[in-house]
Amino acid sequence: MSDSFQVEGADIVFRSHVFDVERRTIRHGKTKFRRDVAVHPGAVAILPINAAGEVGFIRQYRATFDEFLLEIPAGTRDIPDEEPLETAKRELLEELGFEAKEWTLLGRFMNSPGWTTQVMIIYEARDLTEGVRAPAGPEESSSTILWLAPDMIREAFRSASAVDSTTAIALHRIFGTFFDES
Repeated sequence: MSDSFQVEGADIVFRSHVFDVERRTIRHGKTKFRRDVAVHPGAVAILPINAAGEVGFIRQYRATFDEFLLEIPAGTRDIPDEEPLETAKRELLEELGFEAKEWTLLGRFMNSPGWTTQVMIIYEARDLTEGVRAPAGPEESSSTILWLAPDMIREAFRSASAVDSTTAIALHRIFGTFFDES
């Protein structure tokens, strides 16, 4: 068979406020097959680090796992034509109540390319000043903010049953072998 794949069609089978699901028909040589794909506008995440070297986290309820998770601030790129950095600035203020003067792009990654188009863009934010927090929705409104030093982060995440991948990637970018024992 050849390496050529072609999407021949797509029908939306589900719409939500966060993503749509498309059923795509793909041709590969003489073979046709279908795949369901979660079409997502993308998201941003922010690793905020204060002057004391502590990282800002939001502890909020996640219905997916029916538990509270410790994560860095993040949000969907749900405003058309908004630049990713502007989304990050908006999310940092909304979720943590801080603004930053220094922004560094840490990277982009595909969340799960086998089933979603979502791409996460991660920024590091420093030189923070407190603003007005404006949590959105019941989960954020019931969340708590924690500032943790690296040794406390290591302890918290090494004992967790699983860690949010966006948070893990951001921490690895700044702290290197953050979760390793050595």
